[in-house]
Order: sequence, then C-alpha cells, then structure tokens
Amino acid sequence: MHAYRTHTCGELRKSHVGETVKISGWLHRRRDHGGVMFIDLRDHYGLTQIVFNPGSPGFATVERLRAESVITVEGKVVARDAELVNANLATGEIEVVGGEVSVQSEAAELPMPVFGDHSYPEEIRLKHRYLDLRREQLHKNMILRSQVISSLRRRMTEQGFTEYQTPILTASSPEGARDFLVPSRLHPGEFYALPQAPQQFKQLLMVSGFDRYFQIAPCFRDEDARADRSPGEFYQLDIEMSFVTQEDVFGAIEPVMRGVFEEFADWEGKGRTVPEGPFPHIPYAEAMLKYGVDKPDLRNPIICSDVTDFFARDDVQFKAFKGLIEKGGIVRAIPAPNVAAQPRSFFDKMNAWAQKEMQAPGLGYVKFEESEEPGDVYSHTDLMLAAALVTSMYNKPCLAGDLAQYRKLKATGPIAKFLDKLTVVAMAAHAGVKAGDALFFSAGDKTAAVKLQGQARIRIGEELGLIEPGVFRFCWIVDFPMYEWDEDNKKVDFSHNPFSMPQGGMDALLAADTAEKQLALKAFQYDIVCNGVELSSGAIRNHRPDVMLKAFEIAGYGPEVVEAKFGGMLNAFRFGAPPHGGIAPGVDRIVMLLAETDSLRDVILFPMNQQARDLLMGAPSPVDERQLKELNIRLAPVVKA
Repeated sequence: MHAYRTHTCGELRKSHVGETVKISGWLHRRRDHGGVMFIDLRDHYGLTQIVFNPGSPGFATVERLRAESVITVEGKVVARDAELVNANLATGEIEVVGGEVSVQSEAAELPMPVFGDHSYPEEIRLKHRYLDLRREQLHKNMILRSQVISSLRRRMTEQGFTEYQTPILTASSPEGARDFLVPSRLHPGEFYALPQAPQQFKQLLMVSGFDRYFQIAPCFRDEDARADRSPGEFYQLDIEMSFVTQEDVFGAIEPVMRGVFEEFADWEGKGRTVPEGPFPHIPYAEAMLKYGVDKPDLRNPIICSDVTDFFARDDVQFKAFKGLIEKGGIVRAIPAPNVAAQPRSFFDKMNAWAQKEMQAPGLGYVKFEESEEPGDVYSHTDLMLAAALVTSMYNKPCLAGDLAQYRKLKATGPIAKFLDKLTVVAMAAHAGVKAGDALFFSAGDKTAAVKLQGQARIRIGEELGLIEPGVFRFCWIVDFPMYEWDEDNKKVDFSHNPFSMPQGGMDALLAADTAEKQLALKAFQYDIVCNGVELSSGAIRNHRPDVMLKAFEIAGYGPEVVEAKFGGMLNAFRFGAPPHGGIAPGVDRIVMLLAETDSLRDVILFPMNQQARDLLMGAPSPVDERQLKELNIRLAPVVKA
C-alpha cells in the first residue's frame, strides 16, 4: 500500500464500500459524539468523514491533535445510514472507520481558523496566506483561476493565435503609471524597468512579421491599490494582430470572452448566462450621456438623458440650475421607476448620499403622478405643443399621440413648482418616465455632473433592486476622443492612448486646424466591458511615423521629443510596419467576475495589501550595504511628506 494514500479525500464513493484505504490530509474539524470521535479530513480534492470508535488504534492520537495537523489514516470504507447521508458532500454517502493514524505534521495554535466562513482582518489573512488559502472558497477561487487561464489559452490557440514570451527586464517607458526600476550591477548607475505591459514588444512582433500573438502576460505598475486593481503586479491576456480593422479584433476576441464566460457561468451551480448575439457597440459619447460612465453595467435598465435645455427655457425659473447653465454647466436626469409612492425619507437619503459620498451640492428630484383633478388634464393642443418642444429641442420626432399617456400627468417635489405644465410633459416624454416614476437631477460643470449622474444611476439601480441577476452583459465602448482639453496647461492633449490611429488618418489630423476640431477627432480605441467592469482597453495602432509625429505635434510634443522617447518604435515602423491592433483583457478581473467577489485579492494567490506590502514574505525590505555597494547605489535620506 502507498506510504500516504490510496485515494484522495474527495474520491471515495459508495462503490468503494468494503475496501481498506489510506488517505492523508489536514484535520479539518473534530466532533465528539458520546465517546465516538468524528473527524473531517481535508485535502486539495475534498473532504472525507472518518469515525474513530473508542479503543481504536488512532483514537488517542486524533483526540490530542489540534486542527490543521496533517495525518495519514488507514481504515475501512462503510456506507452511511440513509438518514445520515450528506447530499452537500461528494463523499457524503460513505465514511471511513479509522484504524491506524500516522502524524505527518502537528499544527501549532492557529492565528486564524480554517474551518468556517468567518471574516478576518486583512492583515492576519495576508500574513498567514497559506492558512487563508486552505479556506474552502478561496481555495476554489484559485482553482477557478487556473481553469480560466487554461481555457483562455485553448481558445486563443483555436482562433489561430500563437503564444510568445516577451522580456521582463526592459527599458523604462511612459505607459501612464510609475515603473518598478531594477538596478544593473554590470552597468553602474543604469536601470532596467519591469514592463507595465508588453505593449511595444507585441507591436514589434507584428513589425517582425508575426501575425496573431498572445501571451498570459505579467504586468508591473507602481500604483495605489483599488478594489479592481492590485498593486504591484497583475496578469492580462495580451493580444496583437496584423492586417486587421477594429471589427476584426472584435470578431476574434468576442468568441474567446463569450466562450470562457459561458464555460464557467454555472461554476458552483450559479446558473448564470451570457445573452445571445454580438456584444453591443456603444460610442463613448453615448455611454457618457446615457450611463454617466464609460464602463456601463447593462444589467441596470436605467437610461439617463440630458435635460439642460428644459431648465434653460425662459418659462422655467429654477435659478439654482439656471445659474449653472449660464456658466456652461449641464443638467442630467436619472430616472427612478416606481418610486413616486416612496416616503420622503427615500429621497432625503439619496440627497444625503450625494452630499456625503459624492461631495455634491445635492440631488434634486421631481416625482410624476397621475392627477385626479379635472383641471390638471392636458388638452390635445397641450400635448401637441409639448411634442413640438421635444422635437425642436432634441431633434427627436415626437407627436401628440405619443404623449397620450401623459394627459393626467402631475409633477410634485421640491423642483416641480418651478416647472410649467408644458415642460413637465415634454421632460417626462424625453426622459422616458411615466406616472409613478421620478427623475433625479445631477447639475454642475460637465465633469462633476456626469460623475454624479453615473454614480447616482448605479446607486438607484442597487437601491431599487433593478440589477438583472444571473447574467453577464458585455459591450464594446468605441469612438473614444483622440484628444481632450488640459485645463491646467490650457492646451489640447491626448485623452486615452497616444499610439492609437486617429479615425480618418493623416487627412483628419491635417484638417483639424483649430482646438475645437482637434477635440472632435476620434480614435480607433475601444474598451470591452462586462457588468460595469472594464476588462480591457485596446486600439488599432498608429503604425505610420508621419501620422504619429503629426498626432504628437497637435498635443504639443515636437519631433525631437517623440524621437527621444519612442525612437526604437519609430525606427521599426520606418522599415515597413503592417496595420495592426490589439487588446489585453485583465485575467484577474475576469476571474473576479466569475467568482463573484468584490476584491482582486480574493482571486490572487499571494497579493500585496493596500499599502503595496507583501506581509507574508516581508517585501519590500531593506537590503544590506554589501548589496547596495555591489550595485553602486547609495541611499538618500528619506524625504517625509
């Protein structure tokens, strides 16, 4: 018989009854039932219940051991009585009658228990990550991660991609975050950098004549932690393709994303789905108007609208909004369905949230109800005028017949008294609300108003239970602006990725001879989003040196700057570069969505804490003078903030 096991702790079934077996694992839990000792023995594969009768060879040994001690048990498989079968356990139809027990390793007193699903401080969990990883859910998450990566690799290969490995030690490059620098011993005073992404290398692979590249690539960025971003390092499915348009990239990546999410949709019996059909394409401007964010959660049915023109009307004298509009501000409306009957406290709570969490002046609102007063009924002429107002303001065809449902509409709430009857109906029609609904308003300069709008939409959807359960809804965000206005420096600058191909190419850049025209330029840039999580940004690359130099010139960077920073890439392009593009979905975020956890640290084996410290290994840590001297480094005094 094998020294440690004939079977795993998740393997034994009713078909093994009568066999003598040997299993090894961790002592998960112990229970004493009237002198009979029950233990659950756990390994990577599952759990087996073992019963020790008084006087059995291993009884005394098991009785004295702490939980998480590692033991080997030899015994006989027996069937459980029908009433004692555990349907929630794969091995629940059997148990092992324990005999000899060998102790492989005794556990000391635990700093945190493994059994149970209790919450423990992050510091303890990360310092003792090896214990944390023994806990059932976290252990399953890591297995899921491995399976997802295997699935991604398989699907990419099936799509005709080939996996290549790019360097880890490279040159520092401005990718948008801080580099991790590595001092060179052989070249005193010089440094390598860990790659923020394999961006330049994968583009150079296309220039080198390779066609469809992918890699499960580690990326390193010295940035602060967020719930959806781990400090230090992360992994992405890095992809690049030659001779492709934007649509070609979508056509190659959608089957991979759909396939992996469909494959694991029922993980842990969750029974989720991915809707049929191609992923919707939403222009950036439309996303910001309708959802207030460029990573919309399409499970939330709320669609926002711009109502600035309504509050700018001479017939509407709400000075708080009017003053903002005169200074260039905007007003966005966020529908809240079926809340008109909610108590005042619901609306007060939303307003308090806006003030406290979003540091906004407030969140005004109007409730729409059906009036029973004969004098409130709109005539056909009233509805015709309201329809004409909607058509003239928003170039949206609207007829009086379309507004028949609003004949008895009445607005209430703090802002309602400032709205004339015509505006009430026209605004309700434009915003797509009905009697029983409400509109919340986000007002201010464009940046602040849109930010509040986006978060209010999310908050209202959650508060009202509107988020569609059990589904993964994907979309592509397209047509990102090439440039944005840098208010601090009073100049046009890149808004997203400076190496993207502008839509219209060189002709579009040459025609953009004013700041207004430059800010209207769009790029072949795109994001893939799932359930409100941005999985990746991508782009069709700017592969022509002349177009790249002109694009940087518009942003205020002369050719000498571009040559100095990106000369290697430019020179490669000068020797013949194919049109190419790619994307890099985040592996950690994909697994986070599939595991339904809110933190990336729950899907990473050994993550850092929010201060970018590895509490388990004690990194970062000081090094001795000998190592510094070998690297020709002298530490400067620490500058206190």
